[in-house]
Amino acid sequence: MDEFGTPSRPSLFSRTLRDCRELYVSSGELCEREYPHLLDRKDGKFVALMDDLHRALVLKIYLSICEADRKWSKQERFLAEVLCHHLWGEWLSGKKLNETMRRASTESTKLTWYSMVRPFDRIPPLRERVGKLDSIVARLSNIVARADGTMKPPEAAVVRSIQLELDSHLKQRTYDGSSETREEDRSGTQAVEELRRSADDGIYVNPPSHQSDSRDFKKRKTTPAEKVELAKPQEPELTVEEALAELDKLIGLDEIKHEVRSLTNFLKLQQRRTAAGLPETDIALHMVFTGNPGTGKTTVARIIGKIYRALGVLEKGHLIETDRSGLVAEYAGQTGPKTNKKVDESIGGILFIDEAYSLVANGSEDPYGHEAVQALLKRAEDDRKQLVVILAGYPDEMQELLESNPGLSSRFNRKLHFVDYKPAELAAIFGLFCRKNHYKLTPEARLKVIQWVTWHYDVRDKHFGNGRASRNLFEQAIRNMANRLSTLTEISEEQLQLLEASDISYGNVPEEVYVDINDPACRVQIHCDKCQHDKDVPAKFLGQKVVCPKCKEQFQVEWGSLVCGDD
Repeated sequence: MDEFGTPSRPSLFSRTLRDCRELYVSSGELCEREYPHLLDRKDGKFVALMDDLHRALVLKIYLSICEADRKWSKQERFLAEVLCHHLWGEWLSGKKLNETMRRASTESTKLTWYSMVRPFDRIPPLRERVGKLDSIVARLSNIVARADGTMKPPEAAVVRSIQLELDSHLKQRTYDGSSETREEDRSGTQAVEELRRSADDGIYVNPPSHQSDSRDFKKRKTTPAEKVELAKPQEPELTVEEALAELDKLIGLDEIKHEVRSLTNFLKLQQRRTAAGLPETDIALHMVFTGNPGTGKTTVARIIGKIYRALGVLEKGHLIETDRSGLVAEYAGQTGPKTNKKVDESIGGILFIDEAYSLVANGSEDPYGHEAVQALLKRAEDDRKQLVVILAGYPDEMQELLESNPGLSSRFNRKLHFVDYKPAELAAIFGLFCRKNHYKLTPEARLKVIQWVTWHYDVRDKHFGNGRASRNLFEQAIRNMANRLSTLTEISEEQLQLLEASDISYGNVPEEVYVDINDPACRVQIHCDKCQHDKDVPAKFLGQKVVCPKCKEQFQVEWGSLVCGDD
C-alpha cells in the first residue's frame, strides 16, 4: 500500500498474476472435471499444461513491453523480481535476475501469442472466459507499461499490438446455431490434442537454473508441491439442497426452477416410499428442452445431473454434450456403433443432444439419421436406470421431431420450455460477468447496457443469442476499454476496473436508442426483492442506493427495465 492506502503497482502486478494463473488452472480443472470427453488422453496432465501456458503468457507480456524502449528501469526490475517469484517461487536479484530474464527473453521469442491463448479459442466451454482473459491481459499490459509512472509511445505501441494480436485470434463468436459455428465447436477435441503436441515439443518457458548451460533451460518440470496442487480435480459431492441453491442463483428461469424442484420433490417422495416398502412409480427421466440459443438449457442440464447424483438416481451425474455430428456417421453401418459409443460415455450421467431435430431434418431421405434415432431409443429404454437423455432445440423443430417417431413422443414426454430472457435479465447477466471479472460501471454505462439489450430484445428472432448476446457485449466492452486506456499516460487502479458509457458499443444499434441519462423521459422500472414492489425512477438512479417507498428497505439499483413517461 502507498501512503494513501492504494495498492502499489507491484502488489497489483502480483494480484493480477495470481488472477491469470487462477483463470488458466481453473479452466483446465473445468475441462477435466466436466468435459472429460474432450480429453481423449486421460493422462491427467491438462491442468499442468494450462498452468504452463499461463506462465508463458505473463512472461511474454512483461518482456515484450519492457524491451519496447530498450531500457530496463529500476521499477521494471522490481516487477521482474515479482514475476520470477510468481513463476518459480524464487526471489532473484543482481546477476541471477539478469541472466534469468536474458535467457527467458530468448525463449519467449519462440512463442507465438496464439499458442498461449489457443485453449480459449478452440475449446468450446472455455470461450465464455475470453472476456476475463482479455481483462487480465489488459491489466497486466498497463501495469508493466506504466511501471515508471507514465506510458511511453514505444510501450503504448506494444500494448496496442498485443491487444490487436489477441483480438485477431479471440474473435467474437456469434453462437447463432449456424453450421459454421457447430463445426468450430466440434474442433474442441482436436484442439486439446494440438496443445499436447505443442507441450511435447517443449514450447514452454522453464524455471531458472542459474547456470550458463543452455541445456538446463529445457521444458519446465512441475515441482512436488505443484503436483499436489494441480492434481486432477474431483467432482464436488454436492447435496440436493446445494445443487438446488445453484439453480436458484441463475438469473430468470422461474418456470424452469419450479419444474426442476417439483421433479426433485417427486424423486425424494419415491425414495421414501421405497424405504417404507411401498411400490415405486416407474417414470422416464428423459426430457426435452425447447428454447432459443443462450437461454440456459445446458447449464440447467448440468445442474440436474448434480441433483440426480446427490439423490443417487445417477452414479456420476456428469454431462456429455453432442449433436448430430457426434451420433451420425458418414457411411452405412457406422451410425449405430457411433451412437452407442456416445451413449456409453454418458452411462451414469446425462447425454445432452443439442439441435436434436437435425437427426431427421431431411425426413425419410435421411436413413442415417433415422438409424441414430432408433439406436438412441433402444439405449434410452434399456439403460433408463443409469442414463438420462435430454433432447434440446428450437420449439417448433423439436415438436416436429417428436411427431416424426411415436417412440420419441412416448419416451420423451417431459418437456421444459426455456423462454427468452427479458431485457432486465439480460442486463443482469451482463452485470454478473462484470462482478466475476472485477469490473464496475458508471450509471451512464449501466443505462447504455439496458438500452442495448432492450433494442436487441425488441428486434430479436429465434436466432437471438440471449445470454450469449450479453456475453458478447461484455467481451467487446473490455476490448473497447483496453483501447481507450491505451491512449492515457496516467492510469489508476479504479480506471482499470471502471467501464464507461463509451465502452458499451457492439453491433449496429441506431443512435436514437441511446437516450441521455439526464433526459426527464429516460426512466427505469426497478424492483424491491423484499416486498416485490415495482417503481419507476429516473435512470440517473442506476448504481445508486434507494429506499423502497412501500417497505422502506434500502437497496442498490443495479438494473431495471426501460419505461417512458412520468411516474
